[in-house]
Parts: sequence; C-alpha cells; structure tokens
Amino acid sequence: MTIHPQTKLGPVHLQVADLNNLVNYYTTLGLHLRRRNSQQAVLGAGELDLLVLTERADGQRVRGTSGLYHFAILLPSRSDLGQALRHFSHAAIRVGGASDHAVSEALYLTDPEGNGIEVYRDRPRNEWRYPNGQLVINTTPFDVEGVLAAGDASSAEWNGFPAGTVIGHMHLHVGNIDAAEGFYRDALGFDLVTRYGPSATFLSAGGYHHHIGANTWAGVGAPPAPENAWGLSYFTIEVPGTQALADVRAQLESANVPVTERDEGYFVRDPSGNGVLLRSTA
Repeated sequence: MTIHPQTKLGPVHLQVADLNNLVNYYTTLGLHLRRRNSQQAVLGAGELDLLVLTERADGQRVRGTSGLYHFAILLPSRSDLGQALRHFSHAAIRVGGASDHAVSEALYLTDPEGNGIEVYRDRPRNEWRYPNGQLVINTTPFDVEGVLAAGDASSAEWNGFPAGTVIGHMHLHVGNIDAAEGFYRDALGFDLVTRYGPSATFLSAGGYHHHIGANTWAGVGAPPAPENAWGLSYFTIEVPGTQALADVRAQLESANVPVTERDEGYFVRDPSGNGVLLRSTA
C-alpha cells in the first residue's frame, strides 16, 4: 500500500552539546525561536515548528554510525533563496557547497556541532523533466548570480526564513540500502524515485523528487548511533488524517516493525536505528 500522497515532513529533533550556541547559530541562519527552556529550544518559520534542539549533557560525539546526513529546509521561492544567500554572506555564515539538481537549487551548510543542513528551493513541477519516464535529478553548477539577482529583485526585507518554509526532506546515513528501502518503501509505503548506484536511494510520496534520502557513505554496515549521541534524535513524518495514520500503522505491523505509541503519534526506528515519529496533521 502506498503512503498518502499528501504526506509531508514535520519537525526534526536533534540532541546537542551546547544549546545556547546552536540557538544562536540557527536564529542567525534564519529560523525563528518559538519556545525555549533551559534544556530545549523549538525553532521554526511562520507558524510551523521545524527544528527542536535538546541539550544532552551526557552526550557523545560519534562517527561512522547511522544518523543524519542532512535535513533540508525548503524555502517558498527562488527569491527567498537569493535573500538567504545574501544574508549568509553578510552574516559570515559559511556555505560549504551549492548545486543545481534540475528539480531544485540547493545550498549546503554545517552547524557548529557537525549537523548537515540543506537550504533549497524547488523548481515548479511543470519544469521537472521525465525522459523515458524517469525524473531527472542531477548535479550541475549553481547559478550564484541568478539566485542573488532573484533575491535582490524582491521588495521584501530580510526577516529570517518566511512563512511557507518547511522541512522538505531528510537525508540519512544507513547501514544497508536494501534494508532502508524495505522499511521506507515496503513498510511505510513511499515510492522509490531513483537509486544512485549501490550507495544511495531516494524515495517520496505524491510524486515529489524525494522526501527521504538514504546513503551508506558513513560505511556499509555502519552501526546505529548510541542513544546518547549528539545529532539526530528523530524526525517527523506527517500524514493527513487519523485514517491515513492508522493505515500506516497497519502496514508497519504487517511488516513486523515494532511500533511504540506516544502522545503525538507512533514512534518507530528504521533498520539502522534512525528514529521516526509518525503523526496525523488532522
């Protein structure tokens, strides 16, 4: 059974070593601080929570495990991306890379604790190309001048990421691509969009270019991160309505995936130990 086509992603939860430092970084980046206490901060854009940072004093930094490759912040337009890029330059925020992926234009950054971030905009779907029925997703040079010009043409003043900004996709380190596809495609019901050789896979709902990316670039067979690792705690998949959520739970149980009930929804782990919260938007 295919997951509901209107499925989208919700907040990303990170465990961090220094909450104050990361709140400063992400608010400078463009997210807005919505709520915080001594151990946790919730940041977002518009009325949406997008990122939850929880300080973990007993945490540890790990390498070579499953976990976050990057989480992707999707801006509403090219002009918004241009304004963000101009702001990053003025604020001395380092951009580690930039690419045109045919379906999108993307900037890549890394926060002070090593968490990967993508900030991007999508091209309209009517500009996506499907030669031989296969969606074209590639990597070509980023049009810096064109994106900056689009931002400069906007009459709006920079005030952080605008309303309409969402978490567009998650890209994960996993230990095994076949196992990841068995979970995200066969158990959850995402559609397989494309594979990049044996080392990466991309899946989506509703014909999107990808909601989930998974790779073995941290090592084939990479073990799950320990529970107290700094980095990804879990991310959120949102389906429209209680029936869609019940359908997903039934699929998971038929695939013998352990499901834990939480107040917000259902919590599961993929075969590499990455945490996923499933909840209804109704």
